[in-house]
Amino acid sequence: MPEEPQKHEGLWQAVRAFSVLSGVGIYLVVVVGICVYLGMLADEHLGVAPCGRLAGILLGFPLAIYSLYRQIKKQMM
Repeated sequence: MPEEPQKHEGLWQAVRAFSVLSGVGIYLVVVVGICVYLGMLADEHLGVAPCGRLAGILLGFPLAIYSLYRQIKKQMM
């Protein structure tokens, strides 16, 4: 019987890791999506068709990664 909690402990660690990674993925998609949307608005108002979306993508990824880095660093301390 003492082996059962250890067996389930590995499962719980996997579930926790999955939840953290899926949260990171959702956060990345939301931040990049907002930046791309803002780039599309800039495209409509300025008339520079693909440049706004590309700028949104190029600014969105580093912004999301830096923000995630800060959150993880804050949790580690």
